[in-house]
Amino acid sequence: MEADRAMIDAETPPAFVLGFDGVPWNLIERWVDEGELPAFARLFESGTTGPLKSTTPASTPLAWPSIATGRRPDGHGSYWFRTIGSDYSHSVTMSHDIGGPFAWDLLAPASVANVPMTYPARPMDGYMVTGMMTPHKREGFTHPPELAETLAERVPDYRIGLDWESYDGDKREFAAEIDDVVDGRERLLEYLLAETEFRLGFVVFTAPDRLQHLVWDEDVLLEHYRRLDEVLATVRSYVEARDGTLFVVSDHGFGPAERIVSANRALEREGLLSRRTDEGTRGVLGRLGVTKSTVRGWLDRVGIDDATIVESVPQGLVDMVAMQVPGTNAVYDIEYGESLAFVRGAGSVYLNRSDRFEDGTVDPDEVPELKSRVRACLESVADPETGERVLEVFDGDELFPTDDSSPELVVEAEPGYLVQTPLADEVVVDAQSTAAGHRPEGIFLATGPDVAAGRRIDGATVFDVLPTLLHALGEPVPTTVDGEVIDSVFADGSEPAVTEPTVRPYEGADRERRAPPGERAATNGAEADDKTPDAVEERLRGLGYIDD
Repeated sequence: MEADRAMIDAETPPAFVLGFDGVPWNLIERWVDEGELPAFARLFESGTTGPLKSTTPASTPLAWPSIATGRRPDGHGSYWFRTIGSDYSHSVTMSHDIGGPFAWDLLAPASVANVPMTYPARPMDGYMVTGMMTPHKREGFTHPPELAETLAERVPDYRIGLDWESYDGDKREFAAEIDDVVDGRERLLEYLLAETEFRLGFVVFTAPDRLQHLVWDEDVLLEHYRRLDEVLATVRSYVEARDGTLFVVSDHGFGPAERIVSANRALEREGLLSRRTDEGTRGVLGRLGVTKSTVRGWLDRVGIDDATIVESVPQGLVDMVAMQVPGTNAVYDIEYGESLAFVRGAGSVYLNRSDRFEDGTVDPDEVPELKSRVRACLESVADPETGERVLEVFDGDELFPTDDSSPELVVEAEPGYLVQTPLADEVVVDAQSTAAGHRPEGIFLATGPDVAAGRRIDGATVFDVLPTLLHALGEPVPTTVDGEVIDSVFADGSEPAVTEPTVRPYEGADRERRAPPGERAATNGAEADDKTPDAVEERLRGLGYIDD
């Protein structure tokens, strides 16, 4: 195999997808014009660039799988970081749940790092370090498994995520914390470039998304983007020296947000959703001021952190407490048997259908009328301070036509607003700790031997990235792909420009998506282990730490 890889490395120019989570086109374009980002500016001059339209909703767990597979969410199956079950519970969306083939299945060998929704690492030809939602640096963190030990020696300061609790409101202190994470990411990138042989490199930096959610100060952001510019320069140098092809993409854009919209409160106000009544133990605790929020505060004050909770508290006890302690959690605090619709995740609106949910209240023949009613309710939400409508509603059947388990509607907020799912007291309120949120327009930049120089394009989507990359390399596009080849990326007279894309069925073993939570049986150690991401996430949500 090593001999084969050496031959591939020597004879086949590499391709590289460099991802920057949440980087918006308008900031990159402006800062390039102002001379602040020299590596990006060079790509603007020597390559093809333009905005990249995200999924609807514009969200990481939908968009990165779409970039990596070329498929819509109804094809790859990821609608949020958690997957809803027939009993209304949620299970962490893992790599098993996402339908491929992925870019690294089609272009091998590959070196892949930090791509969201890839935990646990699955067998592949090459190397993988899993991305967002990875719970630890042990089993499932890498492929091959022994790569984890190598990284512990070569990149000892590598961190999976950020300690959010260390952020105390100082913007520059938080930015410095983010920089520490980026340091480890850079060293991992340098290791992969120097020590692994690949036909495809695919590495994502999620730090800009984390920073921008809590800090929307352009001076602070520009300092961070200069770090990203240095990362781009490193990768560009590697690819250019090998006459390779480079795509730089983001999964969505970003913009400031000053107001929060509680979509579930809007449904409740119109009689479409009911919260659990504060009766019995729940009522007594509520009158005493005991809520999920206060319980979380008590635990913090006595030094009981999340890790202690996960390791020490049985799941059944957390579920019992979560059902009895009042709160605004969209899993435990809705009375589903009396609700017609509810919102989860990144604005996914579900009708409480009797043919889908255990306590469903909506017959299938009532769906069209109720869907119109829910849509009208959400479209009518206005900011009481301005009188302007703040939500845009999309039909799930149009967005996700091939998946019966997709949400019936999707709601996105207008610029300046964010959709959230907790049951707030008011529909529209001021944002507190959140400074900014997702916008649909990310970035697309490409360079390579066949890529047009200095060309600006419009209309590209996250679904188009993979088929365009495959065509650039002379590879067929799988019939599973929903996106299209962006013809305008290629220089006039180049091979990809004068050759029609080849479309073929994928001949490899496709990823099989697991059954929805509530319908799964624990069939192996990874599924049954109470320390899996499913158990971790459920426990944190049960205490109100995760509100959707």
